Amino acid sequence: MSVERIGRPAAPSPSEFATVDLAHWRERARSFERELGQVIAGQKRALHLMTIAVFARGHVLLEGDVGVGKTTLLRAAARGMGGAYERIEGTIDLMPADFVYHTYLAEDGRPRVEPGPVLRHGSDLAVFFFNEINRARPQVHSLLLRLMAERSVTAFNREYPLPHLQVFADRNRIEREETFELPAAARDRFLMEIGIEAPQDLETRRQLAFDSKYHDADALVATVPEAILDHVQLGAVAKAIQHSVHTSAALERYVLDLWQAVRYPQTAGISIPGVDMARFVQGGASPRGVSYLLRAARVAAWLAGRSMVVPEDLRDVFVETMAHRIFLDPVYELRRDALVRGLCDALFETVAAPSDGA
Repeated sequence: MSVERIGRPAAPSPSEFATVDLAHWRERARSFERELGQVIAGQKRALHLMTIAVFARGHVLLEGDVGVGKTTLLRAAARGMGGAYERIEGTIDLMPADFVYHTYLAEDGRPRVEPGPVLRHGSDLAVFFFNEINRARPQVHSLLLRLMAERSVTAFNREYPLPHLQVFADRNRIEREETFELPAAARDRFLMEIGIEAPQDLETRRQLAFDSKYHDADALVATVPEAILDHVQLGAVAKAIQHSVHTSAALERYVLDLWQAVRYPQTAGISIPGVDMARFVQGGASPRGVSYLLRAARVAAWLAGRSMVVPEDLRDVFVETMAHRIFLDPVYELRRDALVRGLCDALFETVAAPSDGA
């Protein structure tokens, strides 16, 4: 069976990166982050990481309780990016075809086929939110893997490119029944796992509880100016950032030392109380993960107005880009969050950073 391929836009050549005004785009990125901050209170770090992910063109798994503003945040981000937004709910009976099309009986009694959420907007789809991804079956995860890896989907004997697509998902962390844990390959496709928790600051809590503007999500989202960023240009801007922000030889050695230490912490002299370090880390910290770490760190440096990555950029994004790629011995999984956070802290205490800061 032949598959017709809808033409993809050609990738920009290095000479085209020179035409991207990165200083102008930095101001647009900061404006985007500020506008999101007007919609979502008390999530300054999460919004900063979201902005990094947008300009690194990486997919994001959101972690957080129900009702903390994840959907509102993504709707606001889609409006600020200027593209189409779609959302699908993870359920045990969800099938891969539900992404692509849905069927129904029309008023004349005849069956109809309409595009599903992935195809409804064509190549204009910018943000796709998969709510409670771990409620969906593994075959659904397989389709999502292709969407994330290739930004395309095959349907009706055609391949549909989705060049501007950025996938966001969240997991139900509380309930265990009728859930399917994401396989390692799926989690490794996410650039970041970003935590969005209820704010602890009392003033922010007062605002969320008593300021009526936070009680109408639709009105909040409507306050975000449309197309602050222009999702069509984000791919070219992201490539320009990666080509314009550099790493020194000393920082590259530092990254390799961190990589070795996170995979073999005992060899690096790292110890955690109550943990058998010889069996603690069973795998992970893949080459793709380390390349994602550098992608995110370059964007962090660019947002800070620098053309060189420094160790602080790595620390700024390390937990969110690397923690979910570290696979532990099953005996430690119930304490995973605290132990992996402790491992990451120990890495930066143990592995010597370049003395010149670059």
